Amino acid sequence: MKKLFAQRGLTLIETLVGIFLTLIVFLGIFGAYQLGLKVIIQSRNRIVATQLAAGEIEKVRNLSYGSIGVVGGFPAGSLLPLSTARQNNIDYQIERRVDYVVDGADGLAAPDDECPNDYKKAEIRVSWSGRFAGEVSLTTTFAPASLAEECSETGGILAISVFDAQGSMVASPLIEVRDPATDQVVKSATPLSGQHYFSLVPTSYKVVASKNGYSQERTWGDDEITTPAKPHPLILGAQLTPLSLNIDRLAAFVISTLSSWGSDSFRDSFLNGDHLSQISQLDLSAGQVRLAKVGSDYQSSGYLISQDVVPANMLAWDQFSFSDSKPSGTQILYHLFYSSGESWVLVPDRDLSGNEAGFEVSPVSLRNLDKTTYPQLRIRGDFSTADSTLTPVLSDWQVSWQTSEATRAPWIPFHLRGEKIIGQDASGAEVYKYEADHVSDATGQFNLSPLEWDNYHFSLNPGTGLDLTAIEPAPPIGLSPETTLPVKLYLKAQTSLLLTVENSQTLEPVFSAQVRLSNSQLGYDTTLYTDENGQAYFIPLESATYNLTVQAPGYSPLTTQAIVEGDQIKIVAVDQVE
Repeated sequence: MKKLFAQRGLTLIETLVGIFLTLIVFLGIFGAYQLGLKVIIQSRNRIVATQLAAGEIEKVRNLSYGSIGVVGGFPAGSLLPLSTARQNNIDYQIERRVDYVVDGADGLAAPDDECPNDYKKAEIRVSWSGRFAGEVSLTTTFAPASLAEECSETGGILAISVFDAQGSMVASPLIEVRDPATDQVVKSATPLSGQHYFSLVPTSYKVVASKNGYSQERTWGDDEITTPAKPHPLILGAQLTPLSLNIDRLAAFVISTLSSWGSDSFRDSFLNGDHLSQISQLDLSAGQVRLAKVGSDYQSSGYLISQDVVPANMLAWDQFSFSDSKPSGTQILYHLFYSSGESWVLVPDRDLSGNEAGFEVSPVSLRNLDKTTYPQLRIRGDFSTADSTLTPVLSDWQVSWQTSEATRAPWIPFHLRGEKIIGQDASGAEVYKYEADHVSDATGQFNLSPLEWDNYHFSLNPGTGLDLTAIEPAPPIGLSPETTLPVKLYLKAQTSLLLTVENSQTLEPVFSAQVRLSNSQLGYDTTLYTDENGQAYFIPLESATYNLTVQAPGYSPLTTQAIVEGDQIKIVAVDQVE
């Protein structure tokens, strides 16, 4: 047995574990080798780049003060702006830059300093590309030998300060000085302090301040805006021109376009008796109510009464509807009752015409019922038959009402503008920095980002057929930097349709049903999808009869008509495919 055990090999799992542990060790060694190689190569490249930069600095120091400048730049001089040096099979790019510096150390400051070009600052930047890219930057300053030499320079200084919305300096903004004619960058800087001095040839310049994740501000030319609020600065010789720009973190609006009302309903498909307060001489089975049998014959009459219909957040009653079948000689009469003291009494005909005799045709409008007088209702159905072999059948009934719960309105166009003004046009009208038209999506939402901090105003364009009844929060809406602010726009139209699609058996809402509403004479044809409440809202509409088609996965298609007048609520039931 010992001999057999000694000759047994390794299992597959043991082999895999061994390989895995070996890989961990060698990968660690390889990673350490790579890191060491990177450090060595970067250190070597940085040493070479530093030597090149230091050599360039020494060359500049050997120049006369008047020659310290860049060829074709300002201050002008004998230095090439760009060159390349090759060392150890690596190409190093050498950039040279010279700027004047405005310094109050001479005892004078703007605007009293008639010679603001106090001294020069030279920057040498050496960079290299490749797998281990990097750069080295060295700067040094050069002072004029005398006041006469300082004042001999004819260029000007552009002093740019970048502030945020609170008036604090923005750290490391990108400041670009551009040629207004070509939009090419003449000079740029990212000053840590948020302030920078540019020495420039006397002329006008376009200035742009920006930063990643921030808004942008720039100057404008009179060829863009007749009277700019912040025109391109004009640089004059031996003068300092100050300019301040404001940027801050970007923000966003989440905009919802809404109707100021919604709908709800009491519904019973008679799958059980949970929504009934009374039932007499009737049978309830498989979602149907019929007269009870005594032996082989049906009872001659019976009735059922619903539970109390107590709406929440009701604005107005809408309608009562039902689905039934009544063979010849049978009848179901429907009545509505309201609570009066401790008893329930019939709603009188003066408020609901035909209620005392009973309704036989669906739907029944309840819009004339005052919600204060009739805050809750009950439904009663009276069954009868003149033939004991036949019975009427009730499949469902429901009462609907308008609520104060808002409904999302899709595809609503709206106008948005801020209060920041960038100038005036030829007619003297104000030109706003932000002004645009937008349209909410199929869900009644619009996410507007990125957006600059400002006070904003919402409006609807004329001809939409809509009124903007309310805005939350109240305008003007102040949008602060780095915030996402929800905004609700409440709309009203003379005519609209709020459609609810439900399962014909369970009366549950059908989500994502495709609903098409059309009227060829009006040139109207719109398709929407129902939300989680089974609702689709069409606004605005004209009073008319529309063709309505409903399609949903797992349901039979439904084609019907919708008579729309005013704010219409319609509930349609679709049959689930077996």
